[in-house]
Amino acid sequence: MSDKSEGRGPISPTVVYGRDVSRMPVRDLPGSMRPREMLERFGAEKIPTEALLAVILRSGVRGANVLKLARDLLGRYGSLMEMSRVSEGDLARFPGIGPVKAQVLKAALELGRRMAAESAGSVGDSIRSAADAAAVLRPVLISKETETFVVLLLDTRNRLKRPPVEVTRGILDASLIHPREVFREAVRNSASAVILGHNHPSGDCRPSAEDVRITRELVSAGQVVQIRVLDHIIIGRAGAGGSSDFASLRELGVVEFSD
Repeated sequence: MSDKSEGRGPISPTVVYGRDVSRMPVRDLPGSMRPREMLERFGAEKIPTEALLAVILRSGVRGANVLKLARDLLGRYGSLMEMSRVSEGDLARFPGIGPVKAQVLKAALELGRRMAAESAGSVGDSIRSAADAAAVLRPVLISKETETFVVLLLDTRNRLKRPPVEVTRGILDASLIHPREVFREAVRNSASAVILGHNHPSGDCRPSAEDVRITRELVSAGQVVQIRVLDHIIIGRAGAGGSSDFASLRELGVVEFSD
């Protein structure tokens, strides 16, 4: 009987007719279960995440075909977002992955992050609230493995003048965040105001004492060059009980920002 029944979507179970197919070579699977055939027949948007991941991984290992490997990888990390935060070295140590597959995975995940970042905020978009700023910063920062500091450059009507500008990476401290670096692009792009942003890879978006101190210094520096610092957004991850995945130092009231 043909496995190409009209109207049926792609399937990728581990057991078919009582047989464990996770150890079967992909070439021996029904066509509706082979990742590349799924992709060709149904399109990328309609096939399971594990099948897309299997297309990227290309091959499995002894005792586990590529679909099983993809399923195990997703099971280990829970989501593509969490997987994107894992270092290349840790991915390479996952059974069946190795350095080559780890490189390919990191490249694919980074492309996804960059596409999300490109679509998050367009030049000319108005930033009217901390939530608006977080929506632009989130796709840029959320999967970064190290603290990354960026600025949003705004015109007199608080519209984005260009995509977020990265200033530095590394633990946030005064030795890395110099006002000259923060405001150079603002001056070059004739920005009237900036919003500061960085991530906490730990997921805890509560500001540290150093975050607050550096922000106050940058607000003061902005007053000297007549560029308003409107807020500082810290991107983390949503916690239990629906807590927010970002913190606004303006909303918290820990820093006195420009109007």
